[in-house]
Amino acid sequence: MKRVGIMGGTFDPIHLGHLVVANEALNIYKLDEIIFVPAGNPPHKIGIIADCNDRYLMTVLATMSNDKFIVSDIEIRKTDKSYSLDTLKELHRIYSDTEFYFITGTDAVTDLPNWHEPRELLKLCKFIAVSRPGMDKESVELKIEEIRKDLNGYIDLLQIPMLQISSTEIRERFKKGISAKYLLPESVEQYITKNNLYR
Repeated sequence: MKRVGIMGGTFDPIHLGHLVVANEALNIYKLDEIIFVPAGNPPHKIGIIADCNDRYLMTVLATMSNDKFIVSDIEIRKTDKSYSLDTLKELHRIYSDTEFYFITGTDAVTDLPNWHEPRELLKLCKFIAVSRPGMDKESVELKIEEIRKDLNGYIDLLQIPMLQISSTEIRERFKKGISAKYLLPESVEQYITKNNLYR
């Protein structure tokens, strides 16, 4: 079976932290490829600033140099709310004989019981919970074990050297006219500047 990682997110904008996580997951779990899925209209996020098409194009620019990274517009094509469950169902229709690994932060995974139909979601994919800077490893492991048992799914904790970079901080830098160089790919930085995003 093919092993495919899914990196969902608003990517507002995508930065080097996202790419490091994707590359580490690719290597550690021996994945064949990783699909980046920029969110269209996520039900849980407020304050998305860049248009979904800009966020999609920035993600394409950021991943172009890695032939194992691909970008899907599956969520940005939707006009209504996009749930991870619907995305996974669609990806299963597109990819046959594929095992999916949903890569996201430990904060999102510990909130999994509040997601839309989490039990069904865990039937369609395995979860990789990526460590966050400053997280309490022991309490997170206990919480994940509790969720794993309650929802009867595969959740693995991936600890990697984390870059303390956030999309929020990057947006603030552009808003204030402060350089964000080396926090995100140069192509994405140029796209933001050229299109006057986050000003």
